[in-house]
Formats: sequence, C-alpha cells, structure tokens
Amino acid sequence: MSIDQRPTAATATAAATTAAATTAAPDGAEFTPVDHGRRQIRIETARIATLIPVRSIVVCAVLAVVIIAAGLASMTIGAYEVDFGSVIRAIVDPSSDPDIRQVVFEWRLPRVLFAVLCGAALALAGGIFQSLTRNPLGSPDIIGFGIGAQFGVTLMMVVLELNTYMFKAVGALVGGLITALLVYVLANKNTLSSFRLIIVGIGVSAGLGSLTSWILISVSVEKAMMAATWGAGSLASLGFDQLIPAAIVFAIVTLLSLPLNRTLPVLEMGDDAATALGIGPGRTRLAAMVFGVALVALVTAAAGPISFIALAAPQISQRLTRSNTPMGTMPVMLTGAALVVVSDAVAQLVAVPVGVVTVSVGGLYLAWLLAAQYARRT
Repeated sequence: MSIDQRPTAATATAAATTAAATTAAPDGAEFTPVDHGRRQIRIETARIATLIPVRSIVVCAVLAVVIIAAGLASMTIGAYEVDFGSVIRAIVDPSSDPDIRQVVFEWRLPRVLFAVLCGAALALAGGIFQSLTRNPLGSPDIIGFGIGAQFGVTLMMVVLELNTYMFKAVGALVGGLITALLVYVLANKNTLSSFRLIIVGIGVSAGLGSLTSWILISVSVEKAMMAATWGAGSLASLGFDQLIPAAIVFAIVTLLSLPLNRTLPVLEMGDDAATALGIGPGRTRLAAMVFGVALVALVTAAAGPISFIALAAPQISQRLTRSNTPMGTMPVMLTGAALVVVSDAVAQLVAVPVGVVTVSVGGLYLAWLLAAQYARRT
C-alpha cells in the first residue's frame, strides 16, 4: 500500500507544458512544476488493485465519528434518563445495571442501528438514481419510486390487512418496481431523457399520492390513523427482530450493487461511450433501477417513508469528497447514515417522528437546489 497521485488530463497537460518551459528556459532558470493530481492510496493484492482518494478516507472517518457520537447522545434521550457514561457501560459491560442495560441495549440501540441502516440504504439509492439520471433532482423522492413503495405498503396494511414486516416489504418492493416500470415506459421516447424521467416521475408521484389519500379516507378511522402514523416515518418501536432481516437484505443488495460503482459513472458519459467501453446501457439501467427500488422498499417497509435523505445525501457526499459523481458507495452511505442518526436525535428531543424532521430540512434543501439549478440555467 502506498500513496500515489492520480494522473488526469489537466495533470498531463500541465506536466508537458512545464517540461517544455523548463527546456526552453534561460541559463540557470527553472520553473517549479505544478501538481494538479489527487492524493490517493494504492492497494494492490494478488486479485485486487485499486486507488482510494485520501480525502474520501478522511471524510468517511469524520462521518463515522459523527454517527457514533450522535448515536450515543440519542441513547441518553427518553423518559428513562441515562447519562452518557452509563450508555457506554451498558453497551460494553454485560454485568452493568440490568435496568439500564435493558433500556439501552434492547430498546434504544436497535433504533440507532436502524437509523444507520435506513440512512445508508436511502443514500445509496439516491446516489444510484442521481447517477442514472445525471441530475441532482433524480432521487426516488422526486421521481415517484418512494411514493410507489408507500402506496404498495398502504394497500397491504389497509386494504389486505397484512401488517407484518414481510408483507409490508413485499408490498413496498412490488409497488416501487411497478412504479419504476411505469415511469420508465412513459419517459422512454426513443431515448431516455433525465429531464423527461423527472417530469414523468413527478406526475406519477402526484397520482399515486392522490390514490393513497383516497384509500385512507375510504376506510375506518382506526385503519387510517394506523396508516397515517406509519406514513410519517418513525424509527420508534423497532427492535432486533426487524433489524436482523433488514440488515441481511441490505447487505445482499449492497454487495450485488457494488459493480454499479464502476459502471454508472461511465454511463454518465453517454450510451455510446459506455458501449465502447464494454458496458451495456440497458442492462446497467435495469440493474440500477431494481437495486435502487429494493433499497427504498427495504426502508419503507420497516420505518415508513423517510423523505429527502436520498435527495440530499449524495450531493452532500459529492461536495465533501470533491468527487465528480454522486455514486460513491461508502462516503454516500455514511453521509446518509449521519443525516438520519442526527435527525432522529433531534426528533426525539422535539417528540416528533424522524420523517417530520427530514421533510422539514429536506424541503429547505430542495428549494435551495431548485434555485441553484435555475440560476445556472439563466
């Protein structure tokens, strides 16, 4: 393992210019070369050779510290007051106070871990769709896939009265996939335009939202209140029984989606360039949509719709790492996890579901993003 400099076109041009200038310089005069590369760590084994930007490693380390600190702080919040030291002792020492250990380890720790999982899954889904559409507005919240998953769960809970996690997961996955297929078919006119995909997605999202509202006003008050409570997006009452299967599914989907970290940035350059480099645009888009919808469905089934994390996390991660693509698996997932863990801590302080906090902050972020997009176009 060694630190290397990643050569770019600008670096090569600058080096050639500097060398020529040095050769033509007067006697005794030399020009100092300018380094335009990015510091990277080179990892080489018998089967793996990769370059990891040093800045990405630093960003990931800082985000991990934020997640741990915010998670430990959130476990001190609640009706049963527990100080910071007692939280740490309850986690690491099995012989600590059994009452405090039950509160921390069995009730509050699963909530924090679920916040990490939900944030990572939503952020990765957002990175996939934003890279696929080549547009920062191309997140599941905007193009309707999240609403499709929510609609599927609403049908399962309210109409079919199937309220277990497995049935909700199936409803979310089927609803999201059908919505993705519908948006793809309506937006695909000879070529798939990201602008057309977003506009069609907004229209489909509005239609599904209206259908969901119609279903809720057509059922009993008890069913409507149950669906409305779930629809606010909350991590309360989630334990290890729900966390373990969700973590297994998340790990499988994440591992299967790892090749997209290489293929989607190439696809951002256009179908012709991707085909010339041996990447099938159709297969890549299909895989990206399936994996992205699966990640959104996973979160929606467990905690309900937690909005705007998929929209904001990839853009924040891209700016932190100074990357040229929102599809950076580890930084993106850690950014999303940090956002949800911090949002859930704030939600517990003000006694509201975490979805309310993310919608409030995400709405302001969306307004800023739209204003910035409009300013660049004009």
